[in-house]
Amino acid sequence: MDLNSDSPVPKYAQIADIFRQRIARGIWAQGLRLPANEELAAEFGVSRVTIRQAVDLLSREGVIEAQQGRGTFVTGHIRQDRWLKVETTLTDLAEVYRDTSPEILNISEGQADAPLLPEDGRPAERYVFMRRVHSRNKQPYCVISIYLDERIFRRSPKRFRKETVIPILKDMRDPAIASARQTLTIGTADLEASKLLQIPLNSPVAEVRRVFATADRTVIYLGEVTYRGDFIRIDMDLKP
Repeated sequence: MDLNSDSPVPKYAQIADIFRQRIARGIWAQGLRLPANEELAAEFGVSRVTIRQAVDLLSREGVIEAQQGRGTFVTGHIRQDRWLKVETTLTDLAEVYRDTSPEILNISEGQADAPLLPEDGRPAERYVFMRRVHSRNKQPYCVISIYLDERIFRRSPKRFRKETVIPILKDMRDPAIASARQTLTIGTADLEASKLLQIPLNSPVAEVRRVFATADRTVIYLGEVTYRGDFIRIDMDLKP
């Protein structure tokens, strides 16, 4: 199995992450004896020292245990912390942001053209651009690029800078949101996202693009969000 040689994440940490995924998915069930270090070293094309470092890392986490004369066994479970639900209605989405009350770190702010698609609607005259990180208990879980109609931003700049934007927009009467659409794709973390979200380079991420428009099809909000893949879940009702 090929590892990412260009990643700043050490190879032993990349291997430990692969081990975690195998345990989380049940490929390595609790009580299973892991393959010998020599076999794992051959699989990943690394030295036995690197494999021992990966094993030691998971041993300290209490996930596996090396038993003298018997081998290394899976002894624990990987904690599943997919607490963040990506809702599929605007009302529910606004409530999620109200309920989670994330810690907000503003990275940058300025004016920029929104990267709109023809089907999104027509652009507002000017947009305020905000780049921010949302965290919970000091742990970052998403990076957001926001393009907000400047006329709306100027109404309450302090709130828009300190609070989550979607609940504020949802409560507006003028202009009201007439259409709201979001698209979700699965991707991998680039160098910036991996640093901001504190995850290995090329880790799975969910990329969500949200567009809110008024009745005359003016786009007042564009949000491009990158979520940690190990934090989110999506529940959808399927139409019969």
